[in-house]
Amino acid sequence: MGEFKVHRVRFFNYVPSGIRCVAYNNQSNRLAVSRTDGTVEVYNLSANYFQEKFFPGHESRATEALCWAEGQRLFSAGLNGEIMEYDLQALNIKYAVDVFGGPIWSMAVSPSGSQLLVSKQLLVGCEDGSVKLFQITPDKIQFERNFDRQKSRILSLSWHPSGTHVAAGSIDYISVFDVKSGSAIHKMIVDRQHMGVSKRKCIVWGVAFLSDGTVISVDSAGKVQFWDSATGTLVKSHLIANADVQSIAVAEQEDSFVVGTAEGTVFHFQLVPVTSNSSEKQWVRTKPFQHHTHDVRTVAHSPTALISGGTDTHLVIRPLMEKVEVKNYDAALRKITFPHRRLISCSKKRQLLLFQFAHHLELWRLGSTVATGKNGDTLPLSKNADHLLHLKTKGPENIICSCISLCGSWIAYSTVSRFFLYRLNYEHDNISLKRVSKMPPFLRCALQILFSEDSTKLFVASNQGALHIVQLSGGSFKHLHAFQPQSGTVEAMCLLAVSSDGNWLAASGTSAGVHVYNVKQLKVFEYSIPDKQYTDWSRTVQKQGFHHLWLQRDTPITHISFHPKRPMHILLHDAYMFCIIDKSLPLPNDKTLLYNPFPPTNESDVVRRRTAHAFKISKIYKPLLFMDLLDERTLVAVERPLDDIIAQLPPPIKKKKFGT
Repeated sequence: MGEFKVHRVRFFNYVPSGIRCVAYNNQSNRLAVSRTDGTVEVYNLSANYFQEKFFPGHESRATEALCWAEGQRLFSAGLNGEIMEYDLQALNIKYAVDVFGGPIWSMAVSPSGSQLLVSKQLLVGCEDGSVKLFQITPDKIQFERNFDRQKSRILSLSWHPSGTHVAAGSIDYISVFDVKSGSAIHKMIVDRQHMGVSKRKCIVWGVAFLSDGTVISVDSAGKVQFWDSATGTLVKSHLIANADVQSIAVAEQEDSFVVGTAEGTVFHFQLVPVTSNSSEKQWVRTKPFQHHTHDVRTVAHSPTALISGGTDTHLVIRPLMEKVEVKNYDAALRKITFPHRRLISCSKKRQLLLFQFAHHLELWRLGSTVATGKNGDTLPLSKNADHLLHLKTKGPENIICSCISLCGSWIAYSTVSRFFLYRLNYEHDNISLKRVSKMPPFLRCALQILFSEDSTKLFVASNQGALHIVQLSGGSFKHLHAFQPQSGTVEAMCLLAVSSDGNWLAASGTSAGVHVYNVKQLKVFEYSIPDKQYTDWSRTVQKQGFHHLWLQRDTPITHISFHPKRPMHILLHDAYMFCIIDKSLPLPNDKTLLYNPFPPTNESDVVRRRTAHAFKISKIYKPLLFMDLLDERTLVAVERPLDDIIAQLPPPIKKKKFGT
């Protein structure tokens, strides 16, 4: 791998927002996740759980419910009283509809009768006790009617699989509605007793309506209860926690379900035979999991995994090993904490780092040392890192993306409605900032921003599919060109990369295609540079394949770069490893040790060369949010220890341990 001096940075004080709700799409194997700051993320579970789409948060949006409809349509609702639909191609909000019922606490889409049918109706439960039914049209949603209004807010909803009835959880009771008439046909009163003490009220946080008419409820008294919807009576009750049970999700086959508690525990229930030879079945609590430190606010159930999220910001995917046929990506326990998009950019020439937060940017100068040492030594700093700039945004919108030029003279960032460009001037230890005014409106809602290596051009990917080239000179700018999307398509470009000579620009969009643009000739190619074909090394990889341990990694690669002086070296990293691929060496096969590419130093050079392979991997730095070359012998690594994040969260519920 060679020796590098590494700047090990741990002063990026980033704390992800907590997870409020998740929604699993069985048709596309995707997972939608909403966070407490209004951010919505979409993960592709078939592509190593990569976060392929992202909708920025907003201070006025507190999302309380997410659901998928008609395969690829995503809706959210929240405390601002609006239902929103997301454009998954352009990566923006299509529209928002006020339901006029106050804050929305719950939402559910009508079930499909079979895989060939599509969902057509949407229900929301509101603060004023109303349950409102909407028709899903091809372009929008249309209000249809209200169900019988209840006395308190509707905190949870679930359709019967036939679509004829709906269960609604409220405070102290569960209502069962007839969908055709909108009338409440049963009201089931929940028990306020908790550990022998009567509570002031019992909140029904979640309900699930099964095909046989059973309604499963979870509540603030720590209970999971089973109800007969035909008679409105309680069938069975499980006390599973000393605090709230806050969420529930049922498998599509209705043979298991998962619940999450305020104590951070996830419980798995399965439908099993009463005896080994019996056809009669009963629900049994089979597996508790403790992968969270705080409240589990939401859960989902995929065919192969239990999914949970909550206050501790982790998205946890726990595989159901009996459902996983082979040892691959699906067999790994995952904790996804950090976004897969870039929150950090670097000015290599001035040794600066730009950190992106939801509503501000921070500019830091790296520390320096004059000390020397041997490989593995930690060198003392002769000059500490400096916090140079705190740039705060105005308004309620979250920052989508940001970037600093390699020379350190420009900073750009974007929100949904505005684009900002600043010129920086440095005089000794002082820094001054000047905003470039009158930015064109077509630059707003940029999804990606990138400066050329010589800092003379700015590349901006808009959410309308266009790629803009802006020339920078002095303190001014000039719009040079816009690469427009193909006629009739609006594909947002999520990833950008520019060649070191500034002649080539690569972009990847929501359809996962790669477009390569000739910046000088203003032409576009796909999957190509001048030769319009894969390289010989790429073809070798496609033919031989990767090492099985590489394929079993449970986190996606988040950054790739190239060594400026060593064209055969590719640098890449994910959250838990840094890797240099040396294309001059052979690829490892499955009999090779992937994580120990060199034999002991006492072996001969001949043996060392014979057993060496292309992958040089380091797992020293983690969780790794950013790593890149500052120069040919110097790296910068930005880590964010999970303990530092947990320390900034509100205290969890204390659980009494045995013997204390």
